[in-house]
Amino acid sequence: MAKIVGVFQTAHTPFCYRRPEDWNRARSGRPLRADVPLDDLESNQRKHARVQEGFAVLRRKLADARPDVVVIFGDDQLECFDFTNYPAFSIYVGETFEGALTREDAPMGGKMESVPPKKVRLKGHPELGVALLTGMMRRGIDPAYSMDMPKPQDGIGHSILRPAQSLTDLNTPIVPVLINCYYAPQPTAVRCYQVGRAAREIIEEFPDGLRVAVIGSGGLWHTPQKPGAWLNEAFDEALLARMARGDIKAMAAYFDEYRIPEGDTSQEIGARGRTVTGMPGFGGPQGGTREICNWIAAAAVAEGKTATIVDRVPIYASPIDAAFAYFNLQP
Repeated sequence: MAKIVGVFQTAHTPFCYRRPEDWNRARSGRPLRADVPLDDLESNQRKHARVQEGFAVLRRKLADARPDVVVIFGDDQLECFDFTNYPAFSIYVGETFEGALTREDAPMGGKMESVPPKKVRLKGHPELGVALLTGMMRRGIDPAYSMDMPKPQDGIGHSILRPAQSLTDLNTPIVPVLINCYYAPQPTAVRCYQVGRAAREIIEEFPDGLRVAVIGSGGLWHTPQKPGAWLNEAFDEALLARMARGDIKAMAAYFDEYRIPEGDTSQEIGARGRTVTGMPGFGGPQGGTREICNWIAAAAVAEGKTATIVDRVPIYASPIDAAFAYFNLQP
């Protein structure tokens, strides 16, 4: 039978990949709430170093786990799907897939076309991908699937490629599991928890001696480019505390029970547009904060085990909590 050898959680904000000297320059074009602090350059440099150390810790832990395949719970941001048909969950079951690496020398707020991204082709793992797909269907969860990249010109997005770039050797096969985190109505955190629990059962039943690592990609609290964006550090701390003690069901419930305060414009869904459905969402925060559901799905794979929070780095220029964690799977 397959063995789960590691469960990891990582930020993927572009601020992790840009010089700290550029952070406040990017902030200047963001409509932040008036009470969001402004870090000076020295503070940003220290935070950038903490982010790099967070990546380094997870990279070492993942290498020590020696996985044969990595399952990444990420979110599609219109790279693969659009509003002609947008799945709540989708599993990639193809042999290979492409995506763009993030250029660490690209200017924040500059013209990205001046520094074209490098595209890479990564290996999938069709056998495990199909097992996850059919196993979830047998358990009453019906994901979509892709056997080829839906939009080859775009490839699979940064929620999969950035963890691959920062934590792996880019040679280990990857199974992308895409969750609709951004476009209302999104699946609830409890449903994402159920998907993660199902994934754990399916992996453990897989008839092979496969060593499987799992990554949750993104988060934590952030509402990019929304008017009045702010950073709810207390919310993130409460979620991380539940995750640290291995109570993932409580983590999901806490997320879904959050109610948006009246007047919080950063959480408004908005009218129908190119990147907005205009439809209502379920309970819980809106915007990029719902990437926490990627963490919840991954964490459910390790439910009952404690987690080590490597760091939570508040980057006020975004604003976002860039956090890093891993589960303690050994007894």
